[in-house]
Amino acid sequence: MKRILLEVFLVAALIGAGVFGFMTQKQAASSKAKITELTAAVEAAEKSAKEKEESIKAAEEEMSALQEEMAPLEEKANQLDAVKAALASGSTLSDLENAYKKEKTLSAERQAGLGALRMLTKGAEDPGALEAFRKALQLSELGDRKNTICAAQMGLVAAGEKIKVMSDCLPKSEKAGHGDKEEKDGKDDGHGKKDDGHGKAKGKDDGHGKKDDGHGDKKDEKHAAPHWGYEGEMGPEKWGKEFPTCSAGKSQSPLDIKGPFVKSRVVVSADYKEGPLKMLNNGHTIQVVVTPGSKLRIDGIAHELLQFHFHRPSEEKIDGKPMAMVVHFVHKNAEGKLAVLGVLLKEGNENPGIKTLWANLPKEENVEYAPDGVNFNPGNLLPREFDFYSYEGSLTTPPCTEGVRFFILKTTVNIAKEQVQAFPFKMNARPVQALNGREILSN
Repeated sequence: MKRILLEVFLVAALIGAGVFGFMTQKQAASSKAKITELTAAVEAAEKSAKEKEESIKAAEEEMSALQEEMAPLEEKANQLDAVKAALASGSTLSDLENAYKKEKTLSAERQAGLGALRMLTKGAEDPGALEAFRKALQLSELGDRKNTICAAQMGLVAAGEKIKVMSDCLPKSEKAGHGDKEEKDGKDDGHGKKDDGHGKAKGKDDGHGKKDDGHGDKKDEKHAAPHWGYEGEMGPEKWGKEFPTCSAGKSQSPLDIKGPFVKSRVVVSADYKEGPLKMLNNGHTIQVVVTPGSKLRIDGIAHELLQFHFHRPSEEKIDGKPMAMVVHFVHKNAEGKLAVLGVLLKEGNENPGIKTLWANLPKEENVEYAPDGVNFNPGNLLPREFDFYSYEGSLTTPPCTEGVRFFILKTTVNIAKEQVQAFPFKMNARPVQALNGREILSN
């Protein structure tokens, strides 16, 4: 009996020991899990603290950089306040407006200046300032008046107007961001810029119209200038969407030149000078930038030659027929009036002047190229005879500004078929426009 009781006791003891051991092991595992959890929480807290420390450091560095940038901005703000205080009486604005009343028309530069003065005197909401800036844009052709266009566009933006701003007019920081986006997206802005209307390329704005005869093809970033081209979504038939004058204007160029003609008694002569060759592929045409000194005289009034560029085929037609190409020589007189001399290029013998130009074509777009030791006289592209057709027209590229006087020479100049084919643009000519009752003069 005692033995049985002892065995029962031992069994009970073993069971108790097993239960105790199991409970102890379970508690140890639970404690280990809590320790692991707490360790992970500590590591996460340390990591978070380190990240916050780095964020605080980065914020402090950014704040320091902003404070450095603020110093010159505060100085400029103080200067602007001083200017506004000096103009607050309005007497300077009144004097300028009285002086301008004597002028029949104001140039783009004067309109932009008047808009700026009104804004400084009367504030950004002044209707007169907005009107002056808008007139400045209407009168400006991208290129030789880029600064005027930028002034007018930024003035309208400052007044709260929602307009597209030319990328060249943006502050460096915004322009850099613009460029990064374009490169990332792999987009090509189209064309370049300078004045008889040619325009813009790979992200620039320019020529005839933007810096030039203008061509462009892409609608891009929010602040970029509108783009246009000679085909596709922004071809000539769509220009009016972004440039209203191109579709609404009544004196647009080019024209199909055909009779009847009105006799002209205007005397026109060219006095072009040799100078260093400077060329630009603006994405829409090949443009030659001319050194000051070459002039076109119209009834004795001097018009400075700014640049000349090419269209293929010719934009102007004679009795419904185009030529292989045309050269447009763009001039401006002291009052800012534009005059274009057109020389039609007919397929024939090789042209020595074109040979020189084509041998020095720019290798990339929107970068002015000046080959060492190469001079050129624009007069090399003119015929001997100076009989012409004449009419009142416009830039042949956006913004299609009107008030441009055209003189198309009757005598053509030869260009070889191979030289036509070597021109980088297969087609960069605007279709002929409606005459709308205009007279075509002939001497």
